[in-house]
Amino acid sequence: MRRTPSRRLFAAVLLVASVLTPTMAASATAATPAATAVRLASVDRHNHDDCPSHGLGRDLTARLDKAVADVRKQAAIPGVAVGLWMPGKGCYVRATGVADKVTRQPMSTDFFSRIGSETKTFTVTALLQLVDERRIGLDDPVARYVHGVPNGRHITLRHLAEMRSGLFPYSADAGFAHDLLSDPTRTFTPRELLAYGYKHRNTAAPGKVFVYNNSNLVLLGLVIEKVTGHHIADVIDRRVLRPAHLDQTLFPDGPNVREFPEPHAHGYTNQTLTGAVADSTDWNPSWGWSAGAMISTMHDLRSWAKTVATGELLSPETQKQRLKVLPTEFPGLDYGLGIFETGGWIGHNGSIPGYESVTVYLPALKATLVVLINTDITTGGQEPSTLLARAITQIATPGHVYDGSTPTR
Repeated sequence: MRRTPSRRLFAAVLLVASVLTPTMAASATAATPAATAVRLASVDRHNHDDCPSHGLGRDLTARLDKAVADVRKQAAIPGVAVGLWMPGKGCYVRATGVADKVTRQPMSTDFFSRIGSETKTFTVTALLQLVDERRIGLDDPVARYVHGVPNGRHITLRHLAEMRSGLFPYSADAGFAHDLLSDPTRTFTPRELLAYGYKHRNTAAPGKVFVYNNSNLVLLGLVIEKVTGHHIADVIDRRVLRPAHLDQTLFPDGPNVREFPEPHAHGYTNQTLTGAVADSTDWNPSWGWSAGAMISTMHDLRSWAKTVATGELLSPETQKQRLKVLPTEFPGLDYGLGIFETGGWIGHNGSIPGYESVTVYLPALKATLVVLINTDITTGGQEPSTLLARAITQIATPGHVYDGSTPTR
């Protein structure tokens, strides 16, 4: 299925969860259908075979089934879709739980899902392609392309991509949180989003402190538009999605900003003014724009994991720059240019009201992990997708445990 994004792709980003309402949902979901194995419908662009019938073996599969079930119960996750591919060993592809808490429709590995901040990997890939073409430089000041950025003459494109700009995050502004949650159907423009952050003083000098910040990626989206003369959604579609053969990935935009292809799961969040759990399936994702509002499927994300981690769309030198990760204040997590490394796994996660995702690649074993869930409600301060990825890798790749509690909120 080819979904061509319309003009500007308002991408839904990373969440504002901790900034908004930290209340966790108290009730667990009712009993749900047992996990079912689902084979992917086709071979991906890297010529991987579909999931073999033997999976990862009876013992390992049973242990993974239990781990996923335990985390789903612990974190009250309605539905989970997991794909783990390990060349030479097999794979584990499972959907468990429900996609809709009202109808009890089962979760599926074939659904479209909002991928939140995984959008950053697409935006930065498009940016780095312009670096390869010498149309921009990573150490160019953002002020060369976008006017009005506080300290923009000293903040470089590299600072933005590596989350070390020192800008105040717009999603941390109380007024923004109130405006968004008062009307989740509202459409925001990129300039409106940035204005929330510009009301505050910068938090640090450029290059000094890692602060996960959606403002950085919204600015990079504007830079890409300025340099190419095209809307960011169209740039990503033409330069990234098509070359990568990602036919089930899109960046909603313009009059179709709330477009969400079927089939998809309902999403559940407690990021509301009262902290009550709400169905956020059709919330407007424009507030995230190029920082994280894209939509994809497990099949496409499986392919994208290797593409982005190995730099297939970039020159070796530019990919080397991308993977030059630096420590963050989050133990076990290093961050590069719109990409992270944790336990040897390279990729990104995403969180947006009602949905979370993890898409990572492990070069040491040429393994790929994709996790998609339909809630963003935290448990003990931990994102449910992180709990799942950690539990899965502790069993399947004990020497390479996904242990980064990434700040997608």
